[in-house]
Amino acid sequence: MPTEDAPIQLVDHDSSWERLFREERDSLRLAIGLWLKGPIEHIGSTAVPGLVAKPVIDIMGAVDTLENSKEAIAVLQSLNYQYAPYRADVEHWFCKPGPSFRTHHLHLVPFGSQTWIAAIKFRERLRLEPLIAAEYSELKIRLCALFKHDREAYTEGKARFIDRIVGKALTG
Repeated sequence: MPTEDAPIQLVDHDSSWERLFREERDSLRLAIGLWLKGPIEHIGSTAVPGLVAKPVIDIMGAVDTLENSKEAIAVLQSLNYQYAPYRADVEHWFCKPGPSFRTHHLHLVPFGSQTWIAAIKFRERLRLEPLIAAEYSELKIRLCALFKHDREAYTEGKARFIDRIVGKALTG
């Protein structure tokens, strides 16, 4: 029987998230350093002070190519990361320890790819522009109320906002 996804829960920003990211980043460097071709970044809402977030640390690690980093999947499973073929054409995606209770998401993404650039640009825009961050928080709260048990719909509901902000960041 498949494991059910945890319901979406949003909480106020927690100052310990940055420390938790750094600790996990250091463990990941030791475990999968052979496949890394750039930095390990803290992304997503837990990387933005003051932003409401699911209490899940989002991490993005730079790899050369998805093909060249496939062997890292088995190593990450030994660290309790569960691989899921979500968006397998642009990233290797993992959750830890599993879908029913998540503490971390890990995205192995080719360094410099559109996915890599968009995640960094979006995080930086939220960090630098409090009004955009506040608008994003309000959207997330509304979507959580509507789609607490539907992660796909929640994520899709944020897509247009994210695309708009990334588009502005890329052009201006």
